Amino acid sequence: MPKDSAGHLVPGRVTALRHVPSRIPRPEYVGKPGPAPSDRGDVYTPAEIELIRESGRIAARAIERVGEAVRPGITTEELDAIGHEFLIEHDAYPSTLGYRGYPKSICSSVNEVVCHGIPDDTMLEDGDIVNIDITAYTNGFHGDSNQTFIVGTASQEVTLLVERTREALNRGIKAVAPGREVNVIGRAIESYAKRFGYGVVRDFTGHGVGAAFHSGLIIPHYDAAPAFDDVMEVGMVFTIEPMLTLGTSEWDMWADDWTVVTRDRSITAQFEHTLVVTERGAEILTLP
Repeated sequence: MPKDSAGHLVPGRVTALRHVPSRIPRPEYVGKPGPAPSDRGDVYTPAEIELIRESGRIAARAIERVGEAVRPGITTEELDAIGHEFLIEHDAYPSTLGYRGYPKSICSSVNEVVCHGIPDDTMLEDGDIVNIDITAYTNGFHGDSNQTFIVGTASQEVTLLVERTREALNRGIKAVAPGREVNVIGRAIESYAKRFGYGVVRDFTGHGVGAAFHSGLIIPHYDAAPAFDDVMEVGMVFTIEPMLTLGTSEWDMWADDWTVVTRDRSITAQFEHTLVVTERGAEILTLP
């Protein structure tokens, strides 16, 4: 079990990259150190939005499939295999696989891992929580989503954190409207999280997504006014993905240059959707 004497996670054993059939188109960054710079912009046509929705639906259904398997005794490596196979069965490429060298098809972030946890031989235990982050690439577009799952039965404090993080995402989505600056999203999220004394992670944000896995658009999850003043417009596509903690918002990075953990090792939860700005607000593109 990859945990230290205090019960905190330590790196486990990571297996080789999984095979993707040659029939499935790859994003342009696969096999390269990083993606090409994106100047595509973040506003999409109705036809393009439908293609992003198709990728988002596959990602959402993959998360559902993985979530059904979450239980005490399963490893995050086994969860990665389930997510990978679901994507392949639906002719989608796992966007994380090979992105800047990331070695797996999902991100599995357990307990104090804020984001980008690499699946390995970590065995889930009763009372843990695990965030499953999956992005699907098909028809030239990415759809990105994540959910946090409770393993067995968690404490009331942790259960409430998970429920309230989901609600924080909902409140961020409700703040979306054409003509508003993107910083209103973080204001809605942080004002809600502060009611419960939660930390709001600042350095990992929502982002533009679609033709690029990550465009240059940044969506903060905290009250960043007057910074981040991009104005939302109809057809703009991006993610909202708040990360709330039971303690500090400060973080440390493991030596793998991916796994982000809370500095005080407090429990953290996250939820994410890809959405498009509409005349009436926002429409979620990552529903099953």
